[in-house]
Amino acid sequence: MACNLNCCLLAGAIIGALLAIFGGVLIPVGNYFIEKTVKKETVIENGTIAYENWVVPGSPVYRQFWFFDVQNPEAVMENASRPILKQKGPYTYRVRYLPKESITEHPDSTVSYFQPNIARFEPDMSIGPENDTFTIVNLAVVAAPALFQTGFIQALMDVWIKSSKSKFLQTRNVKEILWGYEDPFLKKIPLANVERTVGVFLPYNETLDGVYRIYSGKDNTSKTAEIQSYKNKSTTSYWPHYCNMVNGTDGSSFPPFVSKGKTLEFFSSDICRSIYGNFDSDQLLKDIPLYRFIVPSAAFASPTVTPGNICFCTDEVISRNCTSAGALDISACKEGKPVYITLPHFLYGSPDISEGVEGMHPNEQEHNTYLDVEPTTGFTLQFAKRLQVNLLVRPNTKITPLKKIKFPFLFPILWLNETAVIDDTKAEFFRSKVTNKIKLLQLVEAVLIIIGSVMFLSFLVSFFICRAQKSK
Repeated sequence: MACNLNCCLLAGAIIGALLAIFGGVLIPVGNYFIEKTVKKETVIENGTIAYENWVVPGSPVYRQFWFFDVQNPEAVMENASRPILKQKGPYTYRVRYLPKESITEHPDSTVSYFQPNIARFEPDMSIGPENDTFTIVNLAVVAAPALFQTGFIQALMDVWIKSSKSKFLQTRNVKEILWGYEDPFLKKIPLANVERTVGVFLPYNETLDGVYRIYSGKDNTSKTAEIQSYKNKSTTSYWPHYCNMVNGTDGSSFPPFVSKGKTLEFFSSDICRSIYGNFDSDQLLKDIPLYRFIVPSAAFASPTVTPGNICFCTDEVISRNCTSAGALDISACKEGKPVYITLPHFLYGSPDISEGVEGMHPNEQEHNTYLDVEPTTGFTLQFAKRLQVNLLVRPNTKITPLKKIKFPFLFPILWLNETAVIDDTKAEFFRSKVTNKIKLLQLVEAVLIIIGSVMFLSFLVSFFICRAQKSK
């Protein structure tokens, strides 16, 4: 009888040990199969989950605009007072809802394509209609001295500005500011090669961005979705040295198996450069664990703080000889127009960057840029890209509306928030295909190890207790 009991206890301990060992073995084996499946499904080729969500974004993408309305226009134009600005918005457009065009697979495991630019107004998600008006800086008048720099031409410009009754400020509606309007001053210029229409995002609608060429990940998943070239080049022509390199992905996805210590690089044609995000926090979106990466203040810091930013400093006036932070001169990629990009309300900017206007209220929670990435697949399931568009205003003795300007300053026009969140249907699909399977495997591994360990210790202790009692 005692022998049978001891044998049973010993057998129980052995079974417990085997369960624990099996649970431990499942960890590398399970990870191997997860990795194999993920690598297969994240390759950008027809038939994979990644391809389906790459051709057309799996979640609706929106651009919200907030416009800066001048509250004291007469004082600004007559006395050169600082503009008092009040933001109004959002005015929301759906973007990126058309499939990529001219998709071509290449033998070197790359895929090329064009990204259609399209924007559809969403009245139900906006504070008002597209014909709401705002008082903003006159785009054509302010840009004229930068585009025509000789004194004689500027004197002629002033004649046409006066004859068109154009002023330093103007009132335009949402649609005109964003997508373009025929400017009365530019219509007066008797030159055939002068564009008569201006707008913050002109041209945009029904244009194509690219050509992009990215790695499919078929041969090397560590490069999945990374851009090999943009417009047939691996560099841009807007910045000197290493700053002109096209690095990373387009931000919609990254190579699989993202770690918290990784720096995620992505290229944005809106700001004509590559930028990066660092891990910030763990997030949970619709029961899917995510890593939040944010674009840090160091990306906008002056070269005195972040030396690597020196080649992004192409302006000496606003940057105070590259000692001020927060403003990026992108005039080189905007055909010479004095356009500067900042974060909304000059977030992370030096105090002198915003000294020309009043009404700025930077808030890190509302105005920073972040990407929420599912770490196993590298898919971005939620993001918010936030930018502010400004024009550089300079005093000019030749052009009447600019004669009273006291010093160069940045005049904010609007800021935008491009955002997307995975919808419920896609989230359920993602959980069933990825998250739930990983959770189930981890649960089975943990249960086997715990139950096996408890059985092994319990039966082993009982076995030795019985042996001890028998010997007595």
